[in-house]
Parts: sequence; structure tokens; C-alpha cells
Amino acid sequence: MKLMMTTLLAALVLAGCATPPPIDESRLPATPAAYKSQPGATAAVGEARWAVVPPADAEPRGDWWLAFGDATLNDLIRRSLIGNTDLQGAAARLAQARALLRSADADRMPQVGINAGASRGTVAGQGPAATTLYNAGAAASWEVDISGRLSQASRAAALDAQSREALLQSARLMVQADVAQTYLALRFTDQERRLVRDTVAAYRETLALTQRRYQAGDVAELDLARVQTEVASTEAEAISLDRRRAELENALAVLLGEPASGFSLPDDTSLAALPAIPSGLPSAMLARRPDIAAAQRSLLAAQARVGVAQAAWFPSLSLTAGGGYASPELSDVFKWSARAWSVDALLSLPIFDGGRRKAGVESATAGLDLAMSGYRQQLLQALREVEDSLSGLQLLSQQAQVQAQAVRSSSRATALSDSRYRNGLVSQLDLLDARRSELRNRRAALQVQAAQYQATVGLVRALGGGWQNTPA
Repeated sequence: MKLMMTTLLAALVLAGCATPPPIDESRLPATPAAYKSQPGATAAVGEARWAVVPPADAEPRGDWWLAFGDATLNDLIRRSLIGNTDLQGAAARLAQARALLRSADADRMPQVGINAGASRGTVAGQGPAATTLYNAGAAASWEVDISGRLSQASRAAALDAQSREALLQSARLMVQADVAQTYLALRFTDQERRLVRDTVAAYRETLALTQRRYQAGDVAELDLARVQTEVASTEAEAISLDRRRAELENALAVLLGEPASGFSLPDDTSLAALPAIPSGLPSAMLARRPDIAAAQRSLLAAQARVGVAQAAWFPSLSLTAGGGYASPELSDVFKWSARAWSVDALLSLPIFDGGRRKAGVESATAGLDLAMSGYRQQLLQALREVEDSLSGLQLLSQQAQVQAQAVRSSSRATALSDSRYRNGLVSQLDLLDARRSELRNRRAALQVQAAQYQATVGLVRALGGGWQNTPA
């Protein structure tokens, strides 16, 4: 027993060396002082660097889509959170990770079992006669975590489970944003379809007038053919928009986890005002992004696995105990005289394994480097997505103002051309050119407005779920 305790103490001293390497935060990108795309901001970068701190993905975000004030959108997102198959898959992967965590925790607990059996055979030194031996008992075992291997494995499994939970949150955010962007695209398609069909109706009026004037001999057949061409080509554009709307509607059905054949949305051209984005969004908000939280936890899990690999170089200590009864007569199995027990301690340390343990440490270290690269890439990608959305909103706002002026001017030009054409002061070609220009500018204005809505939802996704509850 004294020898056993001495050996155990020596193993505990050696095990103190099994510590994973620290995270090299100098490899992380510098923290931006401000987003360069916000008014008054510069592209300067602060002296501080990103640090591996507790993620903020658990902070409340609120129902950001309510800012659009659309009851249909609210209902679609509610249905998608119930039926989306990507969310169901992410939830299943989270359940798997949690089960693996429970399995890793179970390895740290004592294992207890009972057994019973019978055996028949010969016993050396007792002749050729066969005997039967009945036995029943209980056994317990416990691996003492002297090197920290089991605790590190449990920590890595816990971080994996947290990473999966963050990925589930990320999947929810992705589905919400996809539903919002697809729905908004469909609504703007409805507006564009109405605009094009209104233009078709105006062309038909012009066609009717041109036909009467052609029959009266006031215009040539060329003028009639031109108007007929405009009617047909604009109708073709309207049909193309019908096809696009059908595709968007079917895409929404898939996002909701519903059959496309039974899903439909009525035409609706109404839209709420574009939500306003506050200025001065802090870069610390990116800590709320679930994908960044998942990448950070994967990094910490990889760090813990280096510790697990390092622990293979140190002794392992297992304590086992067993007790029960054994007798050649079944009726005597549970008699006191048939009892037997044992207590064992096994300290083991591999001496030569052909480089297996060294390869395990190298593999775990490479996994840590890979996780660090993934975390860095996730941070850089997050910054890019926010900058893209902010710059897009800023420039789209300027573009919308200029495009609105173009719409006003082209609308006035069409009204003047129509009046002059009816009075025979300009040619039909001038009127068609004016109407083509107005239609082109109105559609461009709708597309700019649609891009503003899409960029707003993109900013919501880039910030990890809206800009409400921003950290100070």
C-alpha cells in the first residue's frame, strides 16, 4: 500500500505538466475603432486586438423583423422557425453534441455493475473430471484523472455542445434573414409587375389610337408596327416577372418547410417604411454573432484536445473493486463461506508506441492552428459583411435620391410627349422613347429601393440579429 501511494504521488506530480498551450491572441485581427462606412467614421484601426472573451451570443436580440411592420412577414418567420428543415438538422446535431458531452462526463464517474454466470470445465491438477462453477457478484471501477485527460475531454465536449448551440442560433438567424429577404424580393416583384402591366395598358391605348390613325391614313404602317413591338416586348417582360414571382414563392415554401404546391401568397404591393439604422454601431456587437461564438468555442475545444493528447504521455491510474460469491453448487452460491472480494489499483504508462502519442499531440496542435485560422477568418468575414451592408445602405440612399429625380423628369417628359403626340406635334417614335425611358427609370427606382431593404436585412444578419440592445 505504501508503494502504491508513492507511485500515485509521483504520477500526480508528473501530470501537472499536461497543460494545453495558451491561445496566441496576436494572430487575431486588430479591432477597428469604427466602421469606415458610417458617417463621420474613418478607416483607422485601434491599438487593441480581438481577444478570446466570453461570447455574447446569448444576449437578447428581440424580434428584429417587427421593425418592418408587416404582419405577413411576421407570420412567415414564425412558421419557418417551426418547419424549416435546416433548423431541424441543426437541432439534431446539437442533441448529438449534448449526448457526447454526457458520455464524456460519464467517463469521469465510477462504473458499477453486477454479474452472474456459470462455467464448466476441468481444473488443472484435479483430474479429467469436469466441474461446474456458479458465481454472482458486483464490480466497481474508477479511473483517477491524475493527468487531467478526462476533464479536458469533458471540457472539449462541452465546448463542442456550446458551439453546436451557437450554430443553431446562427441557423435561426440565417433562416429569418432568408425568409425576410425572399419575402421582400417577392413584394418588390409585385410592385414591378404592376408597373410593367400598367405600362402595357398605356401602350395598348397608344396602339388603339395608332390603329385608328393608321386606318384614317394619318400614320404609316411603320408607326403601327413600332407600337405593336412595344406592346409585345413589354408583355414579355411582364411574363418574365410572373416567372420570377413564382420562383420566389416556391423558395419561400422551402424555407418554411412546406410543399411548394400548396403554398401561395396573394399579390400585395404595400410595404412599410424602411427601418432606420442608428449611427455609431460599436464593433463589439460582433460578439453577438452566433457563428463567431461557434468559431471561438471550436477554438477553445481544439485547445482542450491538445491537453487530452498531451495527457497520453503520463500514467493512468485505475481503481477497481469486486466482490461476490462462487460455488460448485448452485444452492451454496450465496453462502457466507462462498464469498470472495478484491481491490486493485493499476498504474500504467506506455513505454514504446512507435510514435503514436507524439503524432496525437502533433495532430491536436495542428487542429488548434486550424481552429485559430477559422476563428480569424470568421472575424474578418464578419467585419466585411458589416462594412458591405453599411456602405451599401449609405450609397443606396444617395442613389435613391438621384433616381427619384430621374423618375420625376422622365414622367414629365412622357406627359409632354403624349400631349404633343396627340396634337400631332411630335412623332410616335418620340412618345415611345419617352415611355421606355420612364419605365426604365421607374423600374430602376424600385430595384434601388429593393436593394435598400435587402441591405438592411443583410446588416441585421451581419450584426448577429439587429441593432437593438447594443452594448455601450
